[in-house]
Amino acid sequence: MTQKPYGTVLLKAASIMDHLAENPNQSLQMIAEATKMTPSTTLKILDTLVMIGYVQRNKEKNYRLGSKLIKYANQSIQELDLVELSLPHLEALQTRVDETIHLGVLAANEILYVNKLEPQHQTIRMSSKVGITRPLYSSAMGKAVLSMLAEEAVDAYLAETPLIAYTENTITNPFKLKKELDRSKEDQVAFDDEEMEQEIYCIGTTLMQDHAIVGAFSVSLPKYRLTSAYKQTLIDAIRETKEAIEKSL
Repeated sequence: MTQKPYGTVLLKAASIMDHLAENPNQSLQMIAEATKMTPSTTLKILDTLVMIGYVQRNKEKNYRLGSKLIKYANQSIQELDLVELSLPHLEALQTRVDETIHLGVLAANEILYVNKLEPQHQTIRMSSKVGITRPLYSSAMGKAVLSMLAEEAVDAYLAETPLIAYTENTITNPFKLKKELDRSKEDQVAFDDEEMEQEIYCIGTTLMQDHAIVGAFSVSLPKYRLTSAYKQTLIDAIRETKEAIEKSL
């Protein structure tokens, strides 16, 4: 069965943006003729697209794609670039440790998973999937990101984010969390000690480019397999991988 589209206005808006992508600085009449819509319908849709930042209108009343739409496109390109550039390094890391590896980016005060590498010889698999998000305060990648933010940014995040306990180990005290972030910044790694899921331990770090955070990655494993020696092995491998990826960036 052929799926019917929901909302013909969305299809008309997409037609307008497709046209502007190839033909910037178009007048209302030119857009209406190219998209085969009446000027009144075209104007109503354009007004909405301008209001939400997907289209811009200049003083001459010509239209082009807006900055918000371009920002989304650039973000997607950066995520794809990060996935592609980091992949050989993360694969090399997995060869060394054979654990679950996640790659994430900052998205609306959360960590968005954009890649996941499964272990090759482990029977226990993580339930996480590409496309899900995790809070910053309770995940290894998230805490690694928070540790690299300015103090004012961390305070602003804590002021607007309820610290909900996912397990009995989740840190919900802002003062205790900030102490841990200080240690993470110094050590270049952050930890999730059963804070998101029972019996799961994660070690994460940020990926930096030109002093800006572009992403993060982590190694996750069942806590029963974690020893002091193995933990240090993982930390060393993560730090070396971080350095290699940042050089490629």
